[in-house]
Amino acid sequence: MRSILEELFYGNICPNTDCRSQDKETKQLMGYIADHHDNLLSTLNNQQKELLEKFDDCYNELTDINEREIFTYAFKLGAKLILAVMSE
Repeated sequence: MRSILEELFYGNICPNTDCRSQDKETKQLMGYIADHHDNLLSTLNNQQKELLEKFDDCYNELTDINEREIFTYAFKLGAKLILAVMSE
């Protein structure tokens, strides 16, 4: 059996996708977002579509940065909690 670090190394654990909630409310909201995006896209001319695509790209990049920062912070916090427990 591999250790958790080996599983992470080999890509069997993917924190940025494994932790996402798959509950009914989240799935429904994601569906609404996709539907509204598609409806908006169908009303735009080519120049506006390009602008929306640039907005989407920037928003996705920002989301990736935020997820990375949250993961890093949470990992460090978890390590500090383990150290605190082990030092008692």
